[in-house]
Amino acid sequence: MCREKGVGTASLREQPRASTEKQESEGTTKKEIRHEGQSEERRRRSGNVRCTHTDQCTGLSKTAGGVVWVVKQEDNPSFLFLKIQGAPGVEPFELQVHGFWLVQEAVMAVLGREEVFPRSSLSLALSGMTLDPLTELQGLKNLRPGATLRLVEEPYSPRSAKVHLARVLELLRAVGPNNALIEGRSPSLLDTLTHKHSKDSAVPANGKGLKCSSSNTKTDPANQDGAPPEYLLPGAAERPLLAMLPHNTQPEVPSFLQDLSLSCWNPPPGHRKLQGDFLYITVVTLESRKCDITSCPRGFFLNRSTVEVFDPRPTSSSPVSHCLTDLLSHISPAFKQALAALRARPQLPPVETMPTPYRTLSWLGQPSASHSHRNSLSRLGLDQPSGAQAPDWNEELQAARDLPQGSQEERLQRDRALLQVNSAFVWAVAQGAETVIDGCVEPISGGPDDPAFLWGGLFLSQGGAGMALGGERGRRVAQRLELRGVQSYSDLEGALQGLHTLPTATVDYRGIRLSAQGLAPGLEGPEQDQGPSAPTRGILYGVGARPQESPHRRCLLELLAQAAKGLNLQRHAVVGPNGHQVPLFTALDAQGLLGADGRFYLLDLFRSLPADANYCPEGGRQREQVEKKEGSGEEGWPEQYQSTSGLPRRFPHGLCRLRPELLQAFIQDKRSQFTRRCKERMEENGGVEECVKAGDPRGTDAVRGACKDVGSVSDIIFEMRFNPSVFSPDVAFPKSDHEAVRLQERLLREAAASIITQQIPAIVEACLQGSEMPLDGATLKQALHQKGINLRYLGQLTKAISQSEHKERLRHIMRLAVGEIVVRSSRRIFNNFLQGVEVSSLSAAVSHFLCCLLVGHYSTAPTGEEPKKRSRRRGRGGGASDSAAWSALSGAELWSLIGQDAAETYDITHGLCSTADHLVEMYGLQKVSLLREFCLKTGLQLRLREYFFDNQTKAPIGPDDVLNIFPIVKHVTMTTHDASRAFRAAQSSVQKGMMEQAYERLKEAAYLFGRVSDDLNAEACSCLSLMARVAYLQGQPTEARSVQLKAVVISERVLGFDHPNTIQQYALLAVYVFAGGESALAQRCLFRARLLMLTVHGEDHPYTATLDSCLGLVLPSEQAGQFLQSALKINTSFFGPTDVHTALSQHLLSQWMCGVGDYRSAMNHEKEALSAFTSLYGEDHPQRRCSYEFLRSITQQAVRVERSLRQGGDPLTAEGQSLSPSAETTLEQLALVTGIRTPSHSDRLLEFKQKLMEQREAVEAANAKPNNTHTETVNGKEVKTPDREKEEDGVDQETTSEELPEEAGPEKNTADKQTADSHQLEATEWSVDEGSIVEGLVVEEDSAAESKAVESGAVVEFSERDGDEDRAAPEAEQHTGTEDGEANLMATEELQTEPVRDHIEGSQSLTQNGGLESEGNQSDNLVEVANEKPGSDKVSGVNKTPSTSNDQSEPQEVLVNRDASTTISQTKLTLVTAEGEMLANGTVVSERED
Repeated sequence: MCREKGVGTASLREQPRASTEKQESEGTTKKEIRHEGQSEERRRRSGNVRCTHTDQCTGLSKTAGGVVWVVKQEDNPSFLFLKIQGAPGVEPFELQVHGFWLVQEAVMAVLGREEVFPRSSLSLALSGMTLDPLTELQGLKNLRPGATLRLVEEPYSPRSAKVHLARVLELLRAVGPNNALIEGRSPSLLDTLTHKHSKDSAVPANGKGLKCSSSNTKTDPANQDGAPPEYLLPGAAERPLLAMLPHNTQPEVPSFLQDLSLSCWNPPPGHRKLQGDFLYITVVTLESRKCDITSCPRGFFLNRSTVEVFDPRPTSSSPVSHCLTDLLSHISPAFKQALAALRARPQLPPVETMPTPYRTLSWLGQPSASHSHRNSLSRLGLDQPSGAQAPDWNEELQAARDLPQGSQEERLQRDRALLQVNSAFVWAVAQGAETVIDGCVEPISGGPDDPAFLWGGLFLSQGGAGMALGGERGRRVAQRLELRGVQSYSDLEGALQGLHTLPTATVDYRGIRLSAQGLAPGLEGPEQDQGPSAPTRGILYGVGARPQESPHRRCLLELLAQAAKGLNLQRHAVVGPNGHQVPLFTALDAQGLLGADGRFYLLDLFRSLPADANYCPEGGRQREQVEKKEGSGEEGWPEQYQSTSGLPRRFPHGLCRLRPELLQAFIQDKRSQFTRRCKERMEENGGVEECVKAGDPRGTDAVRGACKDVGSVSDIIFEMRFNPSVFSPDVAFPKSDHEAVRLQERLLREAAASIITQQIPAIVEACLQGSEMPLDGATLKQALHQKGINLRYLGQLTKAISQSEHKERLRHIMRLAVGEIVVRSSRRIFNNFLQGVEVSSLSAAVSHFLCCLLVGHYSTAPTGEEPKKRSRRRGRGGGASDSAAWSALSGAELWSLIGQDAAETYDITHGLCSTADHLVEMYGLQKVSLLREFCLKTGLQLRLREYFFDNQTKAPIGPDDVLNIFPIVKHVTMTTHDASRAFRAAQSSVQKGMMEQAYERLKEAAYLFGRVSDDLNAEACSCLSLMARVAYLQGQPTEARSVQLKAVVISERVLGFDHPNTIQQYALLAVYVFAGGESALAQRCLFRARLLMLTVHGEDHPYTATLDSCLGLVLPSEQAGQFLQSALKINTSFFGPTDVHTALSQHLLSQWMCGVGDYRSAMNHEKEALSAFTSLYGEDHPQRRCSYEFLRSITQQAVRVERSLRQGGDPLTAEGQSLSPSAETTLEQLALVTGIRTPSHSDRLLEFKQKLMEQREAVEAANAKPNNTHTETVNGKEVKTPDREKEEDGVDQETTSEELPEEAGPEKNTADKQTADSHQLEATEWSVDEGSIVEGLVVEEDSAAESKAVESGAVVEFSERDGDEDRAAPEAEQHTGTEDGEANLMATEELQTEPVRDHIEGSQSLTQNGGLESEGNQSDNLVEVANEKPGSDKVSGVNKTPSTSNDQSEPQEVLVNRDASTTISQTKLTLVTAEGEMLANGTVVSERED
């Protein structure tokens, strides 16, 4: 049974009674008690939510902090409403339960109620009979809805008494508003904005006095008159950190006791044990009264013992209380009052109070760490881990994996159990790493360079697998790649779940990286080993395994073969140590074994991915050099590749592997090439129709030739697999596999070259167009990884940007790339720097390193004595010899080391600055942003205060500013399968414009996320954000506000309070609250978003223009102008004067200038907007006409005002129409700016859909009446009947409609006449034209490819093969081309003609370069040319957020608002030029699962 983080009977109730009884009989350790208390606290906090879980979601109900799913009882007969009463001091209450629950689950739900907590050892009785805990409620005869169950106090055992103490401690340690910062977790700060009567300590408007304590800071004037603080105004250079973490409005947790600890008389002597004494506890009350308490089977009572005298007899006035808090309230009035105050506190929503599954680091801490430290009441000893009964992490993980998955309820319980086990494992890994590296654990094996430790059921080591392939860096990379390999095999579904991996994580702490794994089970093998040549016990697979035949080995090989297919790995053979051939389905190092538990385990998976040929080591080139001498050369590299890119070259380690995303993109590109080559070869041999006829060998020959051309591993079907052992220096292949190895080398070279030739240009183009706009290093990393680009290519990215003709428009990407290079190089130096530092000097050494990094030419001479003086003053001793090693580092030396590392790792020989000041001057990189990135990557937490880096003589960061170093844990991501599947289906519905269906699916997905992860999940945040957006588009701003509030809190707690996704969520929340009339709250949300934006990146970024445009729309007129001018300036510099972003900014500024009476400037700006719209869309476009009419209205109004001035009148009284926007217009403009509504219009797309509709109607008419005249295309011209001409005339008049796509058909999308009175940018000019977008339409630059797609009308869907066998969408037509899995079905040389014909015909809608593109060669996007009915509704360019999930098996390409760790491309406008090319969010989406 899972003991950690709430994995109990609720999720594993399938265990038999014997298992439960065995656990009850086991001795309980203190560690188990602590976690059991945490489990019960989690149930307590989420009890009101859990009672509403069901399999069907029927609606929403609003709560204080979000939404709670509720189900009507009549819709689900399994629900029961019961009355609970009977326990002393507990008011009767109603409890909602499931009929299939066990009685013990109902008891756990009762114990989690606020009215009952922290009571324990209770049972339920019905009609005077105590209920059996293992009985299902629905099996009780007399249990009816509304029945009354009584709580019965059960006697304590020593174990249950400790559990009760753990629950009491959890109550006394009630979470305060500052606890998250103390524990290094990211807090939620939304309450500081939404609290109406806030007395928070915000920052003064003038930005001064920021170095004062937050308790002495004045109230922010922005909260009084709505004026933005000066540090938020455009052009301000100040970046106040105190404003980042304003004082929380929640009241502090009161103090209950001075101390609570085990008595000095504990444990009880033998004669008192025989009388029932369990524990002796000493309590010091707030009244300074010291008491001794005895724990016994009946409860707790006050004894007569003192410090000097042991007298365990109860006092005459002390009652025996079943709950300890009752006794404490009896003896201490102050405790009773504090407990009442705690219960009277407003109850926060569960999403704000429940612990997150994983720690999200906050790099800023408390302003004063010493003052915030409280007595943790830990002297009871319940927090101390015990090594006697450490958790068996592997067994708990495998038991959760083996849970049944037949029904949705079973899958939800399984996913929740896996998440809870993995969460507990990760927390234990972090705690274990701190304990081991702090020196509290002795190593069990290994030398001084590679010690191994055993702690808490974890095996921790530095891992020596990669030392031979790159020293210390190779060792670190091997640990990271091992985790990636475990992730790949853990994601396999279906029968492949029979391959097990150990729970694995890597942790970085104080410069040391440890690999943590659960203990492997014993090995099953022969009973007797016969000599030294006997097979290794239990090893069934691997180079070291002796060839043997057994049913277990055959079963394992079958599983490995299936897994290799899912992971695109090629079966190959290598020469073993004894000279014999060893067949492999994995990399060379992998081993397969049969554990004592009967499960197959895979170990050493760090080389599971294919090698990166751009950085392959010299050992892999020996055979290539021999072939060069023979004249064969290296196949796969493009011409002039070495001279233009400088690749291939050596790397500091030999473990450079390709990313799974790149492999999928490469396979997709090769598939397109295969299809195109088949078609070309058939056309050269008589045409496609002739070649695909049955029995025609020309079709077979064409397929064979195409397979050879693209490098397919099969010569009869397209099949792309990769050999992970190629380019490994320590592997030898059989001579018979020479040609196969050469083919694999060629493929890997082509794949590696595609990073330089395709993927990096694609990401550069996406950033140039605005569809990718990373804000910090994390979002840049995510954007690169989604394209399959490793971070070692950052130097290649900077080279591509510097060689681009638009490098000035890409300066924000260059800034991020250079900053990421500096931070990563400095982190490697920092790791080595910390190794020689004494523990007592860690704070001083860390602060010294930061000063050298951030202060130009920093020298230790003026401050060299400061650490010594402080250490003497504090009585710690420390002399100059302790600090001599680390204090000798200077700023110049550090930056020289950074330059060397950057040149070695990223091949940057010039362009990297010599100091941080040069970075600021050359790239505009902020020092505070650099400090934030470095802290997040190293686990540092700094004191919350203002830091000034301009003083060259004084250290800006001192030892007291370094609060803590937290471990950084990288772990396996557990996927919520049903919830993610429902979310993807909802995204597909949004893409199609079916908003009602999308909203229902989003509700279902949100409910499922809540069931599995309590909504504390990055994907759940994206789901809620999209749900709020859809609700807003459906005219429900109140519902959108409620859901978005929850999304903001989740983003702050799960991703980080200053994460780019949090910035976006605040901007969206501002729109929804503004729609509800809360303009002041909207302003505060936008102020918060701009403050975070300035700190994370700075003002010079395209997304700043989005925030400034929003502020210009919500602020009063006298304050809005400077923000609108800033937005125009930024958009012009990044997108140019003729871009639609700039045109919209011109219009908004013109609109504002009309409001202030500056009509001359307004006309100039509107002329610029009109020019941009004309150049983008032409003369007859409605957006251009709207701008023209508005310009004419401005001109007329200016003439009236001028006439009034000449006549001596008041210009304000000049008659004429009002040019100020209405509230509805402002909301529409806000929705456009933030991406809630997407302005997307393309005449080419309209023409494409029009032709497609004509063709379908013509085909239908021809089928119905063969002799009727129908539409034909002759020499590129349409020939139509008169009726058809009328229909097309109606189509030609289509313009965009304000209504949602599903609310109006194409025939109703005619625009109203634009007049001067309706000059505002309504949705009629800007919203998506339902007739202009076909879902999944690939807008080709090649018009020939487009016309072929129109002529064929084919439906083609390309699905990535990533091991997920059940991802195909039921409602979408399946891809008819041959898949890799069809190899067994097509063993004959004669190909069937029908699959070939379907494949060739389907290929006519592909792009010429093989990429399925919308943003350059976006290989991670699926394609579907939807063959929809003429009346189907489509919406394109949905606000896209990339996924934060590391799950490589999940599709990364069809996600709408998916990642929450994400770039800010979500909020930019989705734009389409007149030529039909997507400018932003042009992702082509295919419905994978419906």
